[in-house]
Amino acid sequence: MRLVVKIGTSSLCGDDGLLIDERIKNLAAQMAWARQNSHELVVVSSGAVGAGIGRSGKHPSEVVEKQALAAIGQAYLMQAYQRHLPDVVLAQILLTRQDLEDARRRANSVNTIQRLLEWGVLPIVNENDTVAHEEIRIGDNDTLAARVAVLINANLLILLSDVDGLYTEDPRKTPAAKHVGTVQWVSGELLNRHGTKTRGWGTGGIRTKLLAARIAQEHAIPTVLADSTTPDVVPHLVQGDVVRATYFLSRPDDPSFGVNVRNHSGMEILLGDEY
Repeated sequence: MRLVVKIGTSSLCGDDGLLIDERIKNLAAQMAWARQNSHELVVVSSGAVGAGIGRSGKHPSEVVEKQALAAIGQAYLMQAYQRHLPDVVLAQILLTRQDLEDARRRANSVNTIQRLLEWGVLPIVNENDTVAHEEIRIGDNDTLAARVAVLINANLLILLSDVDGLYTEDPRKTPAAKHVGTVQWVSGELLNRHGTKTRGWGTGGIRTKLLAARIAQEHAIPTVLADSTTPDVVPHLVQGDVVRATYFLSRPDDPSFGVNVRNHSGMEILLGDEY
């Protein structure tokens, strides 16, 4: 199976922006599992700007400072991954919107990732924040992950965050909000229902995850939104085990998910019960 796993800033960094080594170690072990079980894996990792802030102690007040912090943090982030994957050859790929939209640059990106996978290398992708300006920014790594999944024709997109899926309302504000197990189609109405606010060092929010799932759905790629702290979340999702998460079907007219879809109670999901 060809997998794209996106790891959010909140899954890697603490409230101070510093990378938490134990979190990286845990996620790295799951990357190693995927590779050992013959899955092709591409990781889209956030955390560079947050790591740069945590490492330097500086806080950006303008774009150029954020770009400089990304340069500091990106190196530190790759070092952290390599430390916990000592036997794996890692490749850093930094993309802008032009790399995904210009035909020649898009082809070059596909060819590079494809060759790295053929060589058994683990590509770690991020937006090229050090040079990107507003006109060529992708904007968030949820969208980047979805577009990379489309780029390489992935079988599954996994979005790891600090939430265990989509809720009918923000559960931090509304304790009675209900967890959504499946989404058949990310509609305009669903997008309008959810805002863009995020916490901490991240740049996304639940709406960017919905937009990412929509991009994947439009190309018949199933998506899962899950909590990165769920033990062995990637192996469980790939194997079709019971995981509390939100499953976005590959397209509205196709009930197949590509893996065994079950809700957190272990019961098979009845399509239409949620969204």
